[in-house]
Amino acid sequence: MPNEIIWIIFALVNFTFFLLSYKFFGRMGIYLWIVLATILANIQVLALVDLFSIEANLGNILYGTIFLGTDVLNEIYGKKEAKKAVFIGFSVMFVTVIIMQIAIRFTPHPEDWAMPYLKEVFGFLPIVFLASMSAFLVSQLIDVYVFAKIKEKLPNNKYLWLRNNGSTLISQFIDTIIFVPIAFAATFTTPILFNLVISTYIVKLIVALLDTPVIYIAKKINPIEN
Repeated sequence: MPNEIIWIIFALVNFTFFLLSYKFFGRMGIYLWIVLATILANIQVLALVDLFSIEANLGNILYGTIFLGTDVLNEIYGKKEAKKAVFIGFSVMFVTVIIMQIAIRFTPHPEDWAMPYLKEVFGFLPIVFLASMSAFLVSQLIDVYVFAKIKEKLPNNKYLWLRNNGSTLISQFIDTIIFVPIAFAATFTTPILFNLVISTYIVKLIVALLDTPVIYIAKKINPIEN
């Protein structure tokens, strides 16, 4: 099956689970989703795939749903709740890195097969963490701020698409130009890094556009908590 078809299916699955998480767990469901997405996106981002004839990191869809989550919180519950979600995501990734750095220091049993794979993934994670969390904090706080400012000026529901896309497109650009050079400078050549910045942002733009109907659906959902 072509990567592009898998990517579309993957996007639909992510958006569906995001909405279900909100439907059944309300505001807490978005917090839980952001925790899940923060951990998995930072693992998936290690993989490089060909997508629509460009090089792209695998974690862009999940990572994009974090911005979707903070936008939903900002729209429905306010700026304070969105900022709380940002710091929850940062804290979870910080704890994950510390715990896994200790875990991979154990001497494995002679019959063990998993430790080499854990070291391959989580041994690289501190670099990704430094890049991701630097980009995450800056871009997410900008996203929350821009979303709130646009909502202040254009509060009507018909401008929800502008609040969502405007804040995300600005913040995702900042996120990309911070993350890619720090995370992959020691791994890829400069031309590949440049291509990654362009391709990563293009994919993030597509995700941002695709999640527009999702935020409208989320706003119509009456979560169980209510």
